[in-house]
Amino acid sequence: TRTIPEKAIRATANARKTLMAGFTTVRDVGSNNFLDIGLRNSINSGIVVGPRMLVCVRALGSTGGHCDEGAGFRFGLLNHETGPEDGVINSPDQARFAVRFNIKYGADVIKTCATGGVLSPTDDVDVPQLTQAELDALVTAAHELRRKTAAHAHGAEGAKRAIRAGIDSIEHGTFVDDEALRMMRERGTYLVPTLSVRSGLAESKFPPLVRAKADMAVKAQDAMVRRALAMGVKIALGTDAAVYPHGNNALEFVLMAADGMTPAQSLRAGTWSAADLLGLREKIGTLEPGKLADIVAVPGNPLADIKVTQSVLFVMKEGTVYRNDRNPTETAMK
Repeated sequence: TRTIPEKAIRATANARKTLMAGFTTVRDVGSNNFLDIGLRNSINSGIVVGPRMLVCVRALGSTGGHCDEGAGFRFGLLNHETGPEDGVINSPDQARFAVRFNIKYGADVIKTCATGGVLSPTDDVDVPQLTQAELDALVTAAHELRRKTAAHAHGAEGAKRAIRAGIDSIEHGTFVDDEALRMMRERGTYLVPTLSVRSGLAESKFPPLVRAKADMAVKAQDAMVRRALAMGVKIALGTDAAVYPHGNNALEFVLMAADGMTPAQSLRAGTWSAADLLGLREKIGTLEPGKLADIVAVPGNPLADIKVTQSVLFVMKEGTVYRNDRNPTETAMK
């Protein structure tokens, strides 16, 4: 187990890798020990080089669920039983408290776990883990305080509860059914399919229970994305790093194209659509007068070959050049 200082140092290295890969804005929807807050603030202060960050403080979920960091440990091994201040909620009131607690300490976005997960040791991947009332309270509290919301959701029922509650995005969506996809289309809910995670899940060594869940998820992803595309669901790019390595974010463009998106659609998912999902469409996502000067250059036309997004040559964030492979001395990285 890594210490908190080591995690913080690794986080600064990963932030730099992400920016150098051409990703000037990221949304971090899973952290602990306020590491995401510290990293975001350090980047904003110019102490650390990295992308613009929107952070969640802690993801919120049920006791024993995918977001419960105490799940799988022997009772009494931790110093205390996890509760709302740790992101563990079991009632609408606790959901509201946890949202407000996260925002008190700097959350830009609220993340919840609506279903089980692949890597969590004590749940099935597709089971719902929060009640409709809990999700309603969580999303309402977040929206009242002008924060966007995201739900980790593999299974259909948990996803539908989150969609009914007004969630802004479904992360993964691996086993959602057509009814859930129709609901997303009708309500404008974004799907963030996190296709890159398959490389991490396929290559890692897991206990048998987790391995079985990982294999199920990898097999189901492609068909789900193709159904979502055919049904007109809005899609934004997200990667689920660090289930696979930071800095390889552009692999998501390639995998989206492999699942039926045109290069233009996959690029839009990582630019305009992602900015729209984050509530930052007026500042980023396109090159227009009055928006922030975030510019990335690649060695070729990504509309002809989407794979060139994995070979970034130039990165500018807010008018400052951080990478310029043709003139390396003319950057802020001197």
